[in-house]
Amino acid sequence: MSDIQRSGSGRFSRTVIHNNTVYLSGITAKDLTADVTAQTQDILNQIDAALTEAGSSKSRILTAQVWLQNIDRDFAAMNQAWDEWLDKENMPTRATGESRLAAPDVLVEIIVVAAK
Repeated sequence: MSDIQRSGSGRFSRTVIHNNTVYLSGITAKDLTADVTAQTQDILNQIDAALTEAGSSKSRILTAQVWLQNIDRDFAAMNQAWDEWLDKENMPTRATGESRLAAPDVLVEIIVVAAK
């Protein structure tokens, strides 16, 4: 299993790298008292840091999954934060859905896969 690199501890790996592909687990905001815009910005900052640590960057994201607690209420605000952060020259595929998330204060969760 030396061709698979895992980081993070606990119930799951935070990052897994295999065949020059970086898989990030679902990331949620650290401050759950914040609104969806601030939670999204926090998550995107965490994604930047995790990808940098893995030897990648947001310009190498292949696909993203965005989960919102309330898509009707939060879709536009999440998209605004996403659009400000996104590398417009290298847009990934993306799906956005609504889901009951891990806790009531978790408004958004993002999962990404990137090339190394």
